[in-house]
Amino acid sequence: MIFSDLGRLPSTFGSERKAPCSHKRRRSNMMLNPLNLKHLNRMDESEADMITLNLEDAIAPSRKKEALQNIALFLSHMEQSRSFIIVRTNPLDEGGAEEIAFLNDFGFDAIRLAKVKNQTEIARALTLLSSDKELHISLETKEAFAGLAALRIDERLTTANLGILDLLTSLGLPQSIVRLGNPTIDYILSKFLVDAKSAGIHPVSFMFQEYNDTETFRKWCEHEKAMGFESKACMGPKQVEIANEVFKINKYELSRAQHIKEVFEANAGKGNNGFMDEKYGFIDEPIYRDALLILNNI
Repeated sequence: MIFSDLGRLPSTFGSERKAPCSHKRRRSNMMLNPLNLKHLNRMDESEADMITLNLEDAIAPSRKKEALQNIALFLSHMEQSRSFIIVRTNPLDEGGAEEIAFLNDFGFDAIRLAKVKNQTEIARALTLLSSDKELHISLETKEAFAGLAALRIDERLTTANLGILDLLTSLGLPQSIVRLGNPTIDYILSKFLVDAKSAGIHPVSFMFQEYNDTETFRKWCEHEKAMGFESKACMGPKQVEIANEVFKINKYELSRAQHIKEVFEANAGKGNNGFMDEKYGFIDEPIYRDALLILNNI
């Protein structure tokens, strides 16, 4: 916990600045409401690979300043966290620009910009954002969905989060189609995944709103992993636990990847980049690159 007594919080910001997140795991991205002090207080011990502190649509306009101050207070007194910490701001012209400028000197890893539509917004956000932080976006508009690849004008834009409900509204489609097996939803997921990967952007799949329906949430995670996703938005610890389990690299995958890396590099050193392996059959450069992809995500 960051504070031992939430009833006696300090009245001033602290001087702590957590180190940048060192791991590359991105299985779970848990959304936290910064008006909930109990949740904020456990940021330093969460099992979520990523934590997003939400200043946008879940916060009433009259309480956005309070939420922003809460984020700053807890970040400034947090010594360390195992999670990659993201702050989801409002659109730039709806307070987001001021939020980024205020937060720049605090210890977190990325800003997530809401309701992005075009390159101009990306360029402006990058100008405002401290150079040591990543820029993430919420993909919630038909404009961003149609032109995701064009949005990556800088390597600091690393991640896109699919806001499925807002996107459907933007497309003029009913939210009732969000169900397993719906071909339109599968098309949206596939296009988002391939477009993001083609642009060098990490895609995070959408948040499943029925928090207590863990069975369906698990099915969504398994379905998305089979499609090629590595990350899922989560509402709380129960969903984090499931996402971490489903999207983890299992022992077989890890052992296979390590073996392929070792034998390929040994053979490549002898000028042989394609060979039969007793354990896993034919191995060549594409097989080797896939093994490296797995090992890089540990």
